[in-house]
Formats: sequence, structure tokens, C-alpha cells
Amino acid sequence: MGVRKRISAEKRKESRRTMYFARLRHIPVSARKVRLVADMIRGIEVFKALGILRFSNKKISLFLEKLLKLAISNWEQKTGRQAENGELFITMVNVDVSTILKRIRPAPQGRAHRVRKRFSHVVIFVNTKNEIQN
Repeated sequence: MGVRKRISAEKRKESRRTMYFARLRHIPVSARKVRLVADMIRGIEVFKALGILRFSNKKISLFLEKLLKLAISNWEQKTGRQAENGELFITMVNVDVSTILKRIRPAPQGRAHRVRKRFSHVVIFVNTKNEIQN
């Protein structure tokens, strides 16, 4: 590894130490459906977001609730503090398209139609209010 690459890699590592996130990959729900729920919790305080996710009747809300709890515990582990009510906020929610499984469904007159089973990736970032503003 060259000097410039090593320096930029060290900068990336240093910036990741102050980022608190959780990642969930290959969720068997399309990214479009995930974004509907992700938009509801983006920028909200984490405990309020947990309440929203708990009472949402979407399938993905169960996955996102577990992921948000994981992000909170990651923040607690890295900072050594307990998350209190009104302290932590969801700074960013990234939803990306993952792999697509392609299946074939029989169609009339001997034809076949393709069925696309879509998957997605989600990353939730959390941080305190005063660190977001800095």
C-alpha cells in the first residue's frame, strides 16, 4: 500500500470512530417498501422512533426496530454512556438495493414470466443532538 492510500485509509478509520451506526444486509423486502418506513423515522429521537416502528404494521418495521436497537447499543458501547430519553437522534438512514433473485412463473400458452424477488440493505446512523450541529 502506498503512502497516500495509507494516509487516506487512516483518515477513514479515524472518521468511522466517531460514527455510530448499524448495518443490515440482504433484507428480503424491496428497497421501495423499506424507504416508506425509513422516511417516517429519519431525523427523529431514537426512543420515539422505536415507538413508531413498534406500532407500524409494515413487515420491515420489525427489521428496522431491531436494527435501531443495535445502533443504540453500538453508540453506548463506543461512548461508554447510557442512552437517555431525548439525547440520541437518528441522523441518517441509508436504504440501498441489494441482489435480485430471478424466478420463473408459468404464463398462458406455454410462456414464462419472470418474477423478481428484491432484497435491500439498510444502514442507520445515530448521534447526539449537539454533535450533529458541530
